[in-house]
Amino acid sequence: MKERNLILVRHGQSEWNEKNLFTGWENPGLTSKGYSEAKFAGILIKELKLKFNCLFTSALIRAQITGTIILENIKQEDIYIIKDQALNERFYGDLQGLNKDECRKKWGNDQVQVWRRSYDVGPPGGESLKQTGKRVLPYFLKKIYPKILKGENIIISAHGNSLRSLIKHLDGLSAEEIVKLEIPTGAPIHYLFNKNGEILDKKNLIE
Repeated sequence: MKERNLILVRHGQSEWNEKNLFTGWENPGLTSKGYSEAKFAGILIKELKLKFNCLFTSALIRAQITGTIILENIKQEDIYIIKDQALNERFYGDLQGLNKDECRKKWGNDQVQVWRRSYDVGPPGGESLKQTGKRVLPYFLKKIYPKILKGENIIISAHGNSLRSLIKHLDGLSAEEIVKLEIPTGAPIHYLFNKNGEILDKKNLIE
């Protein structure tokens, strides 16, 4: 039986993660910790001994750098890389660039928590997780899933909320369940599919 593998990785720690800022579609690079996380992700993926066909990533540099570091560490730098805005992080609108603690002081912890963790309520001028999913999932189903069905092995290097949107679909999670899911930076998630595109197994490579 030919196995079909999908690896999901949230980018390594970004400069704005470190500063506790809402990042969204802003474009900071990785911290030294972020580079180390991406390298370690590559080491873990290499242990699977898989030959990958394609890397999908967002239009944002932190995810692109993470993907590139992973490919370097699995010695597969020559595979095809596809970058698309559909895989971008959730757009945080008016909150982008603001410190999360300062936002809590200004609007209150409860309101900021709603903006961050509600499924269908977005921040001012920004996207909800539900809206993020409306661009991530169609892209996955049209561009990525057919490759899995063909028997290809795929890596997606993206963001906490874009991956959360995808995992909601893959794992069949409810709106309540998905908002509670935390995806650590640089921690690969491995899905194994059968020939019908059904998930046989899921494993977090960092337990």
